Amino acid sequence: MSDLYRSTLSARLAKLPADIPSNIDIEDEDEEVGDLLGSLPGSGLGPPAMQVYDIQPWKFLLYLRLKAKKEPNPAFAPISAKSFFVQAFQVALPNRNLDCRVYYTPPKFANGTVMVCQHGAGYSGLSFACMAKEITDLSGGECGVLAIDARRHGKTMSTSDQPDEDLSISVLVDDFVGVVQTIYPDAQASPNLILIGHSMGGSIVTRACTILLDRKYTIGGVAVLDVVEGSAIEALPHMNSLLNARPDGFDSVEEAVEWHLNTKAIRNPTSARISIPAVISPSESSSPIVPPFIWRTPLRSTAPYWQSWFVGLSHTFLNVRTARLLVLAGTDRLDKELMIGQMQGKFQMIVVPGTGHMLHEDDPTRLAEIMVDFWRRNERLVIGIKKVGEA
Repeated sequence: MSDLYRSTLSARLAKLPADIPSNIDIEDEDEEVGDLLGSLPGSGLGPPAMQVYDIQPWKFLLYLRLKAKKEPNPAFAPISAKSFFVQAFQVALPNRNLDCRVYYTPPKFANGTVMVCQHGAGYSGLSFACMAKEITDLSGGECGVLAIDARRHGKTMSTSDQPDEDLSISVLVDDFVGVVQTIYPDAQASPNLILIGHSMGGSIVTRACTILLDRKYTIGGVAVLDVVEGSAIEALPHMNSLLNARPDGFDSVEEAVEWHLNTKAIRNPTSARISIPAVISPSESSSPIVPPFIWRTPLRSTAPYWQSWFVGLSHTFLNVRTARLLVLAGTDRLDKELMIGQMQGKFQMIVVPGTGHMLHEDDPTRLAEIMVDFWRRNERLVIGIKKVGEA
């Protein structure tokens, strides 16, 4: 199809009708669309003049979908996470009307350390799968990993008949704390916890840290991955433009994986094949113009909560009563508060070159090395240095 045809279709598809019939007879698609468009004359002195036709625009969208549809590529087929986590189970939070999916590899010692991971907006706990396995291997099993699917993400499901749209930071923090307390009900017997959050998840774990410390949990550190309050706030006005570049859905899971890799949203094929199946879900629509797979969490629907996720993040991060680590994908400009905090030595910062925003998926080995080193450096501060003569 020529660029001219595509521009014609795009302009007309912007005015799609609300109700589109699902029983469509598609025969000789090329001829039908050609007849509907009519001839497209040009003078040779620039773009041809466009004519106005009384047509049914939904046929153009359907035509595009039929022409673009391709067979799933097995090179992008999903990979099971069973080789990356030991367990996957649901955690019921009855008082929050929530059934949370978690992925867990326990430490080999009961009093060991567990890295509790919270993903970013639109993703799932499986985005930490490759990193989790690397952490287990590098630590010799002394570090476990617990990854949580947030509300309206992954396989976490609401148990209420009421609308479950609220993704404000206070709700997400209470969900996170609820999962930790349910899995480790006795704070004194709980393992040492290191909280890791990517993007939106960084804001969640930073705020949850204070609550868990107040409830007597041992927190060995907080690690925030690729989010800076100042940069995040500045980027919010441009988010809708970025989302315009995302497709509404996909014809197959394989196509979704391929799109993330082709656009470099994720740069690691293995990680993408594990994590991306959880960020889409089968469409319930019978309309042929709706893709078979749509986003599990449409990011536009989360727009009312973007400000709450990031405002105050720097202050909260600098004031948590534990070790602090900021890992960035590039030399992101620190906001004033973080810059002062860095000069005062209040946190450690590491830049991981060659990665994008999903740095823990792009280079899980390097992130695991950073996290295990962070754990080892701070472990003695949590446990305490033994005195001479102590066993």
